[in-house]
Amino acid sequence: MGNDRRVRRLVVDGATWYWTVRQRSRPEYADCRLVLSLFPEVAADGVRRRLDLVFAPGPDRIVSNSYFEAGTVVRLPDRAWLNLHEPGAVRLLLDAAAPLLDTLPSVRDLEVDGWPCFAEAVDRAGAAGSDR
Repeated sequence: MGNDRRVRRLVVDGATWYWTVRQRSRPEYADCRLVLSLFPEVAADGVRRRLDLVFAPGPDRIVSNSYFEAGTVVRLPDRAWLNLHEPGAVRLLLDAAAPLLDTLPSVRDLEVDGWPCFAEAVDRAGAAGSDR
């Protein structure tokens, strides 16, 4: 079994991004968080930025805690899911989150709700799958 907390590398259009997945576990499931952190290899304008997509459980939203494989986030009732340890899923989420980075260029550590990006990523993946 590998180390799920290692830093991974993703190259997008010539730019290198690093990412890691962390789980913040609390005694109550409602307080658990699954966090996907992304940061570029080369700092823009000399400022090293980090984007944290935070996934919290909620109505029709599940984050892996023990039943699903580590790093999985699920939307009900359509059962759409992504595994945050998979490079393809991270690429979809990065593409969905890119406008957030552009609209807030001065924020060094940007922490946002990951579910809106999840919805866009799953919709984009579904559209790409229907084009094949």
